[in-house]
Amino acid sequence: MKFSEQLRKKADSIWNASFEHPFVRGVADGSLPIECFTYYVQQDSFYLSRFAQVQAIGAAKALDFHTTSQMAFHAKSTFDAEHMLHEGFAKDLGLEKNSEGHMAEEPAPTAVAYTNHLFSVAYKGSLGEVIAAILPCYWLYWEIGEKYKGSTPEHPVYQKWIDTYGDEWFATLVKEQINRLDDCAEKASEEEKQRMESIFITSSRYEHMFWEMSYTLEKWPV
Repeated sequence: MKFSEQLRKKADSIWNASFEHPFVRGVADGSLPIECFTYYVQQDSFYLSRFAQVQAIGAAKALDFHTTSQMAFHAKSTFDAEHMLHEGFAKDLGLEKNSEGHMAEEPAPTAVAYTNHLFSVAYKGSLGEVIAAILPCYWLYWEIGEKYKGSTPEHPVYQKWIDTYGDEWFATLVKEQINRLDDCAEKASEEEKQRMESIFITSSRYEHMFWEMSYTLEKWPV
């Protein structure tokens, strides 16, 4: 069993909770209140702006020029995806970007915590650890796209979201990062692989918390 398959198996219960979360199911069947999706788009815009920075840090940690180039391409792809998808959502939902280039008036606690987790790994960890941190975001969304492909939520915004993550271009990016994780694991010590596993599980938990944050319109308590 490949290292990526081992991690996916260990995270299975967490991912299943994401698949069945009322936010995700509500997008797929069209029942999600639009204010929850609007809040998600705002918070995801903030998240992706940080996610691209973490990808760029990963590019700088690579030991060969090809990997540096590919990780930089992924950072650019995140920007392109954010521009393509979220700009469309912003127009549909009447949202505008702020001076920092994202749509969240105030990042929610979970969005801040998740991105701080990614930055901590990026600055302290190896390339393999960086990939372990960011991969659940890629991989989980791909599986959601595959699981709910063919859904007809009868809401154009929700349909666009489902179609994007079930598309082949996104699958190609995901598979590349899965293979990169396995390549890194082959060269990693047992101690580093244990860290990669812990990081992967933590990011998977944050993915589930991100749905909950959006569904409950999470705010700072004070």
